[in-house]
Amino acid sequence: MRALSRFPRPVREIMTEWIPMPDGKRLAARIWLPEDAQSDPVPAVLEYLPYRRRDGTSYRDSITQPWLAGHGYAAVRVDIRGSGDSEGLMADEYDLPEQQDGVALIEWLAAQPWCTGRVGMWGISWGGFNALQVAALAPPALKAIMPMGFAHERYNGDCHFMGGCLLEGNVSWGGTLFAGNSRPPDPDVVGPGWREQWLERLQNMPLPPEIWLAHQRRDDYWKPGSVCEDFSRIKVPVYAVSGWQDSYSRNVLSLLEGLAVPKLALIGPWAHGWPHMAQPGPAIGFLQEALRWWEHWLKDRDNGIMDEPMLRVWMNDWVAPSKTVPQWPGRWVAEPVWPGAAGPLVLPLSDAGLCAGPVQPINICSPQTLGLQAGYQCSYALGPDLSDDQRRDDELSVCFDGEALAESVEILGDTKVEIELRSDKPQALLAARLCDVAPDGSSLRVSYGLLNLTHRDGDATPVPLVPGQPYRVCITLCGIAYRFAPGHRIRLALSSSYWPIAWPSPEVATLTLLSGRLLLPLRKPKPEIDAVLAPFDEPEGAAAHALVETRSRTTLQPQDRIEEHPDGRVDVVRTRDRGAWRTTDSNVDYDARGELRFSIHPADPLSASQEIALTTEMGRPGWRVRTEATLSLRCSVDSFLIKASLQAFDGDEEVFSRDWDNSIPRDQM
Repeated sequence: MRALSRFPRPVREIMTEWIPMPDGKRLAARIWLPEDAQSDPVPAVLEYLPYRRRDGTSYRDSITQPWLAGHGYAAVRVDIRGSGDSEGLMADEYDLPEQQDGVALIEWLAAQPWCTGRVGMWGISWGGFNALQVAALAPPALKAIMPMGFAHERYNGDCHFMGGCLLEGNVSWGGTLFAGNSRPPDPDVVGPGWREQWLERLQNMPLPPEIWLAHQRRDDYWKPGSVCEDFSRIKVPVYAVSGWQDSYSRNVLSLLEGLAVPKLALIGPWAHGWPHMAQPGPAIGFLQEALRWWEHWLKDRDNGIMDEPMLRVWMNDWVAPSKTVPQWPGRWVAEPVWPGAAGPLVLPLSDAGLCAGPVQPINICSPQTLGLQAGYQCSYALGPDLSDDQRRDDELSVCFDGEALAESVEILGDTKVEIELRSDKPQALLAARLCDVAPDGSSLRVSYGLLNLTHRDGDATPVPLVPGQPYRVCITLCGIAYRFAPGHRIRLALSSSYWPIAWPSPEVATLTLLSGRLLLPLRKPKPEIDAVLAPFDEPEGAAAHALVETRSRTTLQPQDRIEEHPDGRVDVVRTRDRGAWRTTDSNVDYDARGELRFSIHPADPLSASQEIALTTEMGRPGWRVRTEATLSLRCSVDSFLIKASLQAFDGDEEVFSRDWDNSIPRDQM
């Protein structure tokens, strides 16, 4: 990345600006803006997160926010209520108070003398979610948004559920959020009352996975943050961005289809990260692309961006399966509008594979350990966390292979699997993986999908299966752009388990497949469009402020380690350790380390357990705090058993301790 230290407009930074909310609480903001913005006002672009603007995201912000400010904008990073240095309490993610605070922030920004009165919102992950959610409340000063790595549908589009199956993100992300929310405000910012404010937070700490597990079907809890409930509430232009190795990419195409406003979308090869800094590469000059968007919608400059294709994506090529892929082969392609006009390529399932012919009933009863090659449910490309060679999982699955291709086949969109089956148990899940099998036999996972079969007719009203009764079901796989090369074979792998990504059904179920077909979203090459796409600029950003390493990390992270026990139980262990660092702009030392452990016996779904333990230390000379958080999830036939603990220390003094131990009924899960 090219690092810039000089910009068209010199930049000044306000490390802390207190923004009042209607109820009197104040949110802490960090603002970068042109030095002359008081005399020559600029639009504001808001990023609104709970990840601590002074020590959590300060390094990445130092690359991105000053660059935007130097090109004529006020770049604003705000800590959500009850996080970082902001006052108040956070009760949950993406709740209505958070959204209403976002509206108040936009109103305040628009009224500042250095602002033209026009505001945009952007951000990845949490910032992408609330950009959409705040836009749905239609604050008048908000003129455009750029959500990245987001979900427009909170139940099936986030890290909690997929196809009605409980995802590992409910514990891995839920435990991370639980630990992260336990950190205190900074005494250098909030003053001597920091400890009182910290204790108030700790005493009112929610346990996020417990909240989410109480809503195992798509009930009213999930609707306020799901803009898909009524896309027409969004009135402003939207530029949606993600990466194919980011689990949130599955939301982009359906958002694009649902919106009725000026819209663009970009999906690269990346994991969950900003496209100018993300892996797998190639990274792009994303800030330059974002600037074109803001210039058009916040400054009324007709720069041609809205004359370009609605959807631009990276068409992935084959790469040798690996948990780490620095650069993903492929090329940029585009669609003038979405959805495109091409119909599906229909491949029937038969005894001979993916081709026409008879199919005899075939049983699917997978070991509970199938899925160990799946990688992280959401990749951050911070270490070896992608899906690995699928051959081991394929051997334990029921697979349907096509013939070696005589010519390439390109797909873009959602793959679907339509199946007729029966089950011998009232609850069961079905996992489908689309794989590319190379001539050497290695198997690359292209996409996957899950279906809790009690959710076959919808997620709001799950209905148990009647054992022995045939059902027709459809699984939608995560959207993808991919080119199957000549000589390669298309494979569909079906299984009744996918651990640790999906929590197992309460009993070992045998599914009997009676018939089925694979529907691939075929894309015909469009050289008249693809060949004339303007290339992206090379990545650039502001020169980052220095980070001083004070303790080296102990291992690459996240690094999977498989432990096999004498009783047959298998553990997947993931170390979390990024070392310790000092942020030189705020002089804060930060050290976080921990471990994730997923355990199961191949023959016993009730042996499933997921555990996370995280220790966080932070401070500076004269101030040092530590929190220790643990979270575990286990189950019985009819209940989820969730335990957690949280301890907080000011220096060596324990100032807070609490344990959680609760049982939550399983709801067809």
